[in-house]
Amino acid sequence: MRTALGADSQSPCHYWLPLDQQEFALNPLIGRPIRLVYHGEIHCQHCGRATRKSFNQGYCYPCFKKLPQCDSCIVSPEKCHFDAGTCRDADWGQRNCMTEHVVYLANSSGLKVGITRASQVPTRWIDQGAIQALPIYRVDSRYRSGLVEILYKNHVADRTNWRAMLKGQVENLDLVAERERLFSVCAEGIAELQQQYGEAAVIPLTEAEPIELCYPVSQYPSKVSSLNFDKQAVVEGVLQGIKGQYLILDTGVINIRKFGAYQVDFYA
Repeated sequence: MRTALGADSQSPCHYWLPLDQQEFALNPLIGRPIRLVYHGEIHCQHCGRATRKSFNQGYCYPCFKKLPQCDSCIVSPEKCHFDAGTCRDADWGQRNCMTEHVVYLANSSGLKVGITRASQVPTRWIDQGAIQALPIYRVDSRYRSGLVEILYKNHVADRTNWRAMLKGQVENLDLVAERERLFSVCAEGIAELQQQYGEAAVIPLTEAEPIELCYPVSQYPSKVSSLNFDKQAVVEGVLQGIKGQYLILDTGVINIRKFGAYQVDFYA
């Protein structure tokens, strides 16, 4: 789903569902019944080839094995092999990895650290269902942002508990205080990275302010039940909310991103 921030911290994020060449605004559908029907066809979102199984959220197996965006270093950026000349697509790597990234703290199911391309702020935070986010470093490449993230992972989580996120019971945190605490804890490791790569490679964002995000949700589920097109062709119910990349229905929740290559009809 395509997303955008609301007008202010009290206004919910906006969501659109892309289908073929059209986009449908989802926020106005909160409280209304919707129906998604899967036709049993999956087409790779890169090459369009029909595939019996979707790999890496939307690719056929050959594309999964050859495309740079499906390489293991996307999940583990510290494994980047661009400098070794073995990137699957050097031009893609130059555009997407050898560019400015942001290391951030977020509160989606509790405090976590993450990285994203600077151009993906705040989209990345919305996709994770974060209710608060704070950029803490500007880093000159994905690889080096991954090295910063490794330092922080010793002291803070790097994953979201999606079930807790969808229950809407996450309490606000003092992200500025957490930033200062972690700056102190990780100071030695950051200094070593700056000595190795130059101070301009890893720049602390000491003046950044947290942002707060809210979502178009009328009712959070007390129990999170996952819906899956691989197990049921029809997903339907009253749309009670949208958070992260999940539709929250009165019948369960479905991760739309997971099924991006599936051929689906949408009714509202």
